[in-house]
Amino acid sequence: MSEAHILASVRTGRGKARPGGGLATVPPLRLVQTLLAALAERTGLEPEQVDDVVLGSASQTGAQGGNLARTALLAMGWPTTVPGQTVNRFCASGVDAVATAAALVRSGQADLVVAGGVESVSYVPMFADQGPLWADEDVVEAIGSVHMGIAADVVATEQRFTREELDAYALVTHERAARARFEGLHDEVIVPVRDETGRVLLDRDEHIREDLTAATVANLKPAFAELGAAGQDQLVLRHLPELGEVRHLHTRATSPALADASALVLVGSATAAERTGIAPVARIVGSASAGADPVRMLVAGQHAVEKVVARAGLVVADLGVLEFAEAFAAMCLKIQRDHGLDGDVFNRNGGTIATGHAFGATGAILTGACARELARTGRRYGVAAVSGAAGLGSAVLLENVNHSNGMGA
Repeated sequence: MSEAHILASVRTGRGKARPGGGLATVPPLRLVQTLLAALAERTGLEPEQVDDVVLGSASQTGAQGGNLARTALLAMGWPTTVPGQTVNRFCASGVDAVATAAALVRSGQADLVVAGGVESVSYVPMFADQGPLWADEDVVEAIGSVHMGIAADVVATEQRFTREELDAYALVTHERAARARFEGLHDEVIVPVRDETGRVLLDRDEHIREDLTAATVANLKPAFAELGAAGQDQLVLRHLPELGEVRHLHTRATSPALADASALVLVGSATAAERTGIAPVARIVGSASAGADPVRMLVAGQHAVEKVVARAGLVVADLGVLEFAEAFAAMCLKIQRDHGLDGDVFNRNGGTIATGHAFGATGAILTGACARELARTGRRYGVAAVSGAAGLGSAVLLENVNHSNGMGA
């Protein structure tokens, strides 16, 4: 069985998913095309060397419909012999794209695969596909398909987190993200997105707030109280009567900001790395997906982390880097508390509450970031993980290919 390695990664900046956002006028297809071109240019990759392209996207309709992976390849003029597939595990789709690519390489079905994700919430708003999970009242009632923000408040209520604890986490992640951007930690991986005249539309993560204060955060109203009063709380209590009530604690500051972005990761065997001359950054040790109760849906990312490390004979404490999608502050506090994780390991450069969450792209962004952070710090093991709707989560475990320098976990 072949080993699968991360050879390279590229991404766009994360733009605010609203009018005036840096990428709000850029179709998702063009975001993918921009990165395909950049990946080939930066690595010297010849398109005909690629065995497959796997792209994650959470809302596959409209501008993100029609198997965007294959569409992008054809639109780029890449050889028609290069296939492409688009996968969907909601917000965890980008992780699953990387996991699929690794499985293809390890099984010998492919040598070199481009994996990643894309999401333009500006072009394709959340719930735009009108799937039964959100639009069929009978399905919603039967499975307890609550809104993600309501699910976050359920977890905060069950875990007895306070509003002050959630707010404090938001300030920390913004501070870390602002520091990482100031230090240029992501500059080498971000590909500027330009308009037709060549003008740069976005070359950074634009959600980050350097001026965020404790007073500003404390003054924000709960974001999901009205939604709860409109029927979501009663839906929760029909499924979890023992909860008694839903305490609405999350605000805009402690929720992931919606973003537009794309990211690609080049996955290949050792043979492919030698043939292309692209040195591996990290080895993909394994991956795992997990399911959870849809009413508490966002704990599934933690379950996936625990599952992937256990399969490798490790424990979460063995990790030197954990890039964990900040699907609301409560989930971050829970996994940190449950496993004794500090800020030196857990999202040490900030997370999606500060930088923005571009659904299907987030997992690929975090995977690339995890590989680079392992290389930068010399630590051995890292995980990138994301929670998704309906109680889904996925994680990928990476090993630093140069870990023998003895610099910790």
